Amino acid sequence: MIRAIRVSAAAAAALLLALPAVAQEVTLRAVAFIPKSHPLMAQTQVWVNNVNDALKGKLRINYVGGPEVIPGLQQADAVGKGVIDIAFNPTAYYQSTFPEGGALILSRKSTSEERAPGGLYDFMVRRHERINVRYIGRALWSPFYLWTSTRVASIDGLKGQKMRTSALYDRFMQALGIVPVTIPEGETYTALEGGTVTGFGWPMAGPRERGWIKTAKYLIDLPFYASNNIVIIMNLDKWKALPEDVRKEIDRVTAAFEPKMVEHYQKAEAEEWALLEKAGVQKIRFSEGENKRYIDTAYKVEWDNLATKVPDIVGELRKLTGN
Repeated sequence: MIRAIRVSAAAAAALLLALPAVAQEVTLRAVAFIPKSHPLMAQTQVWVNNVNDALKGKLRINYVGGPEVIPGLQQADAVGKGVIDIAFNPTAYYQSTFPEGGALILSRKSTSEERAPGGLYDFMVRRHERINVRYIGRALWSPFYLWTSTRVASIDGLKGQKMRTSALYDRFMQALGIVPVTIPEGETYTALEGGTVTGFGWPMAGPRERGWIKTAKYLIDLPFYASNNIVIIMNLDKWKALPEDVRKEIDRVTAAFEPKMVEHYQKAEAEEWALLEKAGVQKIRFSEGENKRYIDTAYKVEWDNLATKVPDIVGELRKLTGN
């Protein structure tokens, strides 16, 4: 009897050793370039939830915060070095190492069209590998606007104005004669109140909640760069270490997320304008000719910059973006 028990125990032990090891759930940390509670970041949490639900038990993304964790301008570099695993970051913030990222704001294609085989998505995946980053997809759709504290009747009325900028608007503002002033998002209210700047560049969501419209009550109703440049990026080494089925599922979830994300922000923009109008914000437009010059300038300065920074691929970028 004792011998039989020993044999059974040995057999059970051998069976356990023969069974495949259960994979441990991988945890990745994510950050955003602005506070995760900001309305522009609303869909980043949706993406995180979608991935976590789809890969429960295999992978979990821990969305730890925004620039209070790592400053926005340092996040892409931190992703490349593996300090952080995932970031929701503007390509303009890492244009010094990845200038071709500027083409994303110039895209005239839908997110689904960008994902066609050999399209802009595949191009961005391939090119991001040069900085040890895996391009995952888009995190935001939201046109940009210029906001000002004074009503201007023409483009010339903008000349000499000091406006809060980020890396994205510098060239456009300078081409219009505006003096761009780089100020962190969190310090914009104080800069407006103190007169350091008289306006800013920003999408429609956020200025009302942040109190910026207390000073800047005029929105130039000529939206530009509608496809935006906020992307989801991941450390390439961490990406490669994930099982193939996990990588495929992240791609599938993201491809399904993007068009719904666009729909969300399109609806949110319409709702936000109704609130802005009630708050006394007024829209400004110029003459038909000046309206065209304004928009043409926004795109021309960025294409000119790409022609300088990446002349060998600018033609390909125009084709991939539908320009």
